Amino acid sequence: QRQLVESGGGMVQPGGSLTLSCVASGGISLIFPMGWFRQAPGKERELVAAITVGGRSAYADSLKDRFTISRDNVKKTIDLQMNRVLPEDAAVYYCNAGRSAAQALRITYETELWGQGTQVTVSS
Repeated sequence: QRQLVESGGGMVQPGGSLTLSCVASGGISLIFPMGWFRQAPGKERELVAAITVGGRSAYADSLKDRFTISRDNVKKTIDLQMNRVLPEDAAVYYCNAGRSAAQALRITYETELWGQGTQVTVSS
């Protein structure tokens, strides 16, 4: 069974750093575009960052100066390094493989797979 499993969420202080990881298993193709999305209470899910198998990335404009996405194709993982975290970064962060990440990268990919999400809380 193909699945994405996120880890690394938790509580972080404003101005702090946090790294989220997502591992793909169950035969997910190496060529999947992958990415991170987030959803805060009462808001729609939004793009954080996405990355192709070749390492080309795309970010939400408001986050690209603080967040960095990376990918290890051998381990089938993507990471999200979050720096200078702000209270408004609090959300459930979801790992995506396929269509949604592809749209952010302006490419086409039909298959869609989501992780269950990991909570990021920002509090002093």
